[in-house]
Parts: sequence; structure tokens; C-alpha cells
Amino acid sequence: MSSQRIQLAQDQGSLRISETFTSVQGETSFTGWPTFFIRLTGCPLRCVWCDSEYAFKGGEQYTVQELVQLAIEQQVKHITVTGGEPLAQPNAHHLMRALCDAGLTVSLETSGAFDISEVDSRVHTIMDIKAPGSGEAEQNRWENLPHLRSTDELKVVIRDRADYEWTKIQLIERNWMAYTPIIWLSPSYQELSAKDLANWVIEDRLPVRFQMQLHKELWGDKPGV
Repeated sequence: MSSQRIQLAQDQGSLRISETFTSVQGETSFTGWPTFFIRLTGCPLRCVWCDSEYAFKGGEQYTVQELVQLAIEQQVKHITVTGGEPLAQPNAHHLMRALCDAGLTVSLETSGAFDISEVDSRVHTIMDIKAPGSGEAEQNRWENLPHLRSTDELKVVIRDRADYEWTKIQLIERNWMAYTPIIWLSPSYQELSAKDLANWVIEDRLPVRFQMQLHKELWGDKPGV
């Protein structure tokens, strides 16, 4: 990237981007929609099952305006801002507002370790809850729960039965359903049997939605899908 473009990016408000690509959304209520993904570089967490470690560093600098133009050129309505951890870069808020202003449907995938209270109300926030099997459960920012809207969603990756039992307790004791009715449980890819997790949810009549990562079922675990 030329020094002239880097200076321009800094002047206009910029973000460091690991990758951009168009694919099918594989998770959440937007599953199946053709979606343009903007993956921001950087994350302070180190979840043991992380599938985007390549986004921890590197990437290229883009202005907000460049990213919005890229999104419009994809000719899809749905945009996902992901990472890494998008909210680790303050200009992520500027980017999401600009994407919404352009008439696009924007979802944010966040670890939940950063304050979500300033996220634009037009953005669909998809917030992770880190179960103990992630190795990062102490990073859960529980004070984020009251900032969720009914259109936002919670997601928990389940690595084993202990994660599942922990999630049941947290869901009830912290009353997640009071903040959003959309709660997803996903099996950790190639670590927990999807059938086992589905059976546990059915047996307990747990008020959650089971999901698998559609994009990994289609293309495997690799960048850019």
C-alpha cells in the first residue's frame, strides 16, 4: 500500500482489514443470505477453537468510504462486520453507521468483550458468550446484556457437556431471554458431535436455537468462505 494512500486513509477515518469476500452467511438468523463480509484485523482474545487466527495481525488499511463503496459494488443487501474483534477498532462504529446510511442491512459479530452500548441501533448485533471451553470465559462482559435489543442475538459455541451445563446455568440465572429471544448454541467444529448437542437441547427443552456453521459444511474450515 503506498504511503500516499495510507495518509489518505488516516485523514478520512480508516480501519485495518484482514479480508473482504462475498459468500453465503452460515450462521444466525441471516443464514443463507448472500453476504459481503468485512473482516477487521486484531483481537485481544485467544479462544482455543478460534477459526480466524489469521486475522489477529496483518491486513491492509482502508478508509470507511472505500469499504462502503466495496460493499455497494457487491450488489448484495447483507453486510457482516466481523473479525478478529471488530470493536477493538474504534472506527468500526463509523463504518457500521456509514453502511447503514447506504441502505444496507448490517450485522456485527462481536466477542462480547467490548462495550456494545454505542453500536448503531440499526445494526443487528450478534454477541458471543464465551463458555469455559473457549479458555476466555472471564472476558464475558455481562453488563452488555441490557444493551441488547430484541432483534439482536446471542451465540454460544459449545465444546463439550461441561460447556453445555454451564450455558444452561448462565441462561437461567442471568435471564438471557429478558434481553433477546434469539439465542444460538453451536457445536465446536469437529470437536463436539452436532447430534449430541441437538439431543441435549431437545431433552432439556432448552429455549434456544441449535445451529451448525453452514459455510463450513459447504466449503470446510478455511478463510474467505
